[in-house]
Amino acid sequence: MAAVRTFFLPHYPTYPIHICMFQDVSNAAYLRSQLLEANPDFDYAFLDAAMILSASHLLSASFLALHAHLTHRSKTRTPHSELVFRLHPNPNIGEAYKRFGISDSSSTLIAVKFGKLSKREDGKGDMSGEDVGKFLGEVVQGKCVDVGEQGEEVERFRDLGRIGKVYKVGAPGNKNGNGNGNGKKRAREDADGEGDGDTEPVDKVLEMEMVILGMMTIKGS
Repeated sequence: MAAVRTFFLPHYPTYPIHICMFQDVSNAAYLRSQLLEANPDFDYAFLDAAMILSASHLLSASFLALHAHLTHRSKTRTPHSELVFRLHPNPNIGEAYKRFGISDSSSTLIAVKFGKLSKREDGKGDMSGEDVGKFLGEVVQGKCVDVGEQGEEVERFRDLGRIGKVYKVGAPGNKNGNGNGNGKKRAREDADGEGDGDTEPVDKVLEMEMVILGMMTIKGS
């Protein structure tokens, strides 16, 4: 069974969001084919983990998708496809899947399931984290990676260069905005080797995140 973390958003506390992450995936082509065939069993948001900047990035898109669905303003067929759509800065679902969805060669992925909006196979109740973990553990050929209690590990496989290119924002580690630095703060040291409390460079990832979340919010309004 795959390890699943369940999150609840402040505005929708009764709508669980189940999240699971994998690395060393060897059957992405099969998973993608099931999505293309609209197999209802595979009604998940399967995301390229390299394109998720942070937990806030993923959960903000999840909120926008859930809100659009519950207020009958969705632009796509399901709340899971709406999540992929909401990640992209432009209103083009095809481009959204191309940039944020899995490809046949994806080796890392994040799977998201809106529990209350999905029924169990036997029709008895909503999909639980256990149901999701069992299903993904059976169909995804790869190593499950815990996303962390607060979702902090979703950024483990991020590619800041690719993310920055899609959102047209500079990525840390490269003046041209196409680097793949991890954006961690480095304390500046004095001559005696002790830090003075300043950080250099400034944490550009947080700045990048703020810009991206702003773009997503404007698109969703």
